[in-house]
Amino acid sequence: MTSKKRFRNKYRLQLREKDHEPMHVHLIGGDVNVRIDLTTLRIVAGSMPMDLKREVMAWLHAHRAELIEEWKSWQR
Repeated sequence: MTSKKRFRNKYRLQLREKDHEPMHVHLIGGDVNVRIDLTTLRIVAGSMPMDLKREVMAWLHAHRAELIEEWKSWQR
């Protein structure tokens, strides 16, 4: 498992080794435990406040390609 980005010094965006399909990342911290599909950038499990969601989704949109490549490399 690796933290790729911290948001507000409270939430961590993580990629996990040998994780299941579909390609996704986890956002955890405080009361937030969310799984986000990297292909669609949709939340597939959990929820988070709207202002945090905007911030996280903007960052994911900008870094999606590199996260997908890293996710694939960890699944081999």
